[in-house]
Amino acid sequence: METNFNQLGLQQDLLQAIIECGYETPTPIQNNAIPALLGGRDVLGQAQTGTGKTAAFALPMLQVIDTEQSHIQALILTPTRELASQVANNIHLYGKYRQARVLPVIGGTSYDRQLRRLEKGAHIVVGTPGRTLDLINRGAMDFSRVKYVVLDEADEMLKMGFIEDVETILQTIPRDQRQTALFSATLPDEIQKIARNYMRDPQLIKMAKEKLTVEAIEQRYYLVHPDSKLPALSRLLETEEIHSALIFTRTRAGSMELAEALLERGYTADALHGELNQPARESVLRRFRNGQLPVLVATDVVARGVDITGVSHVFNYDMPYDPEDYVHRIGRTGRAGRTGIAIMMVTPRERRYLNALEDYTKQKIVRHELPKLETVRQHRDRRFLSQLTNVIDNDSLEREQAMLEELLTHGYDIEQIATATLRLLRADELNRPIDHVKSVSDEPVKRSSDGRRRGEQGDRGDRGGKREGRGDVKSRRPEIMTGREAGMVRLILNQGHNHGIRPRDIVGAIAGEVGISGKDIGAIDIQNDQTFVDVKASQADRILREMGQWRLRGKPIKLTRADQSMRGK
Repeated sequence: METNFNQLGLQQDLLQAIIECGYETPTPIQNNAIPALLGGRDVLGQAQTGTGKTAAFALPMLQVIDTEQSHIQALILTPTRELASQVANNIHLYGKYRQARVLPVIGGTSYDRQLRRLEKGAHIVVGTPGRTLDLINRGAMDFSRVKYVVLDEADEMLKMGFIEDVETILQTIPRDQRQTALFSATLPDEIQKIARNYMRDPQLIKMAKEKLTVEAIEQRYYLVHPDSKLPALSRLLETEEIHSALIFTRTRAGSMELAEALLERGYTADALHGELNQPARESVLRRFRNGQLPVLVATDVVARGVDITGVSHVFNYDMPYDPEDYVHRIGRTGRAGRTGIAIMMVTPRERRYLNALEDYTKQKIVRHELPKLETVRQHRDRRFLSQLTNVIDNDSLEREQAMLEELLTHGYDIEQIATATLRLLRADELNRPIDHVKSVSDEPVKRSSDGRRRGEQGDRGDRGGKREGRGDVKSRRPEIMTGREAGMVRLILNQGHNHGIRPRDIVGAIAGEVGISGKDIGAIDIQNDQTFVDVKASQADRILREMGQWRLRGKPIKLTRADQSMRGK
């Protein structure tokens, strides 16, 4: 008999949060660990990465902490900072109705920032052993009132030499008041010793590794520098035969920044993440399902439980470190008997995670080389010729025929007219840049005299921020944003950057409110106090009519045709 989350003893606000995350039925580790932890037992869980461990320990933890108090009540230790960040993000989603303050304590981030966060108060600390012990020694963290401790991927912490630090940290937490959960893929003697010394009569839960079926999905990866991820993605979007694409990022901010960067480059894209309210979420999904939105940038909330079919490509713009997340992501394609393509951007620093993903899926993820500049140009040519022949075969061209005859009377020949027309029609596309992608060498990573990998500082961008190639999208705005597209009418909006206007606001409002395809919306040029947007000429009157009472963030917006003198702006 299948169990559901309602039967595990979780409170209603937690159930609501996990439903919104797309969780439907508990995994075996969740089904066994959650009741034990809610019952106050220590748990020793032997489970592979990707079995749903985070929810198994996080949901009971969120239920027992008291958010009325500001002190640290729970500590989660993980072997890597990437996993710590991911666990913290998941706990934030699960506890969205609890106002639980979660603080990642990891290396590679500012001490001052973490100290300021600690001063404001944190209920839950998710950290790596090294940085956690460092802050304890600085007197910045007090674990004397911690009542919930989790050791996640304990065998990995053992392999990385962190067990002594882990024991030192555990000794700072009063044993008689804490509940401890330890999760490990294997249980070597050292891990069992930790369990004997620091846990009280733990309940042993062993989970067999599940067999996964992803044979229908072509899996490949591209090795790129962090600051080349956006140009690399742009090349693939231009050269792949994409029906609809899901692009996954690690964070909510990353999804919004990437969607806006793609809009600035002329792609019809929007973002879907856990912080959207239900009406906005449904609007984005509706446009994606009916083909008005060919590119959807999302966080992992979409990979679980959201019903989306017909996705031809899944892009892992940010590499998932948890194999379960990887499988849920790529499972959005290759459904209902169809084949699918799963593409992953991998930075040099992330290559070590590939083996874990391959071991989990039992399939090889094949490295491919990015399309060359000439390949992108050839695809642009073929795409344009297909559009041109479609017009010739299907459209009424009487007015254009009359214009042609007038030009012939002025002495121009057919070849001159056709060539000039092609150049005019393709002006925007030809001006759109094909960014260079920094090459990645396959040579072994060199280390500096202090033991650090050279270039590691520059690779921090793969955890989010400007170095990931997503940051200041306005500084990379291509010329298409200031040009007038053929067959389009330019409209002017009476708000701009100073009012918080973003490209996705405009595309979402017009496509969502009027019900037109995102393909009918062209160049968007956001200036300080006004915005220009090109729309398909045949839709202009309808847009102006139906958007007459449009309000954005509660404020009325005025949308009109731009006059002739503004069209070149």
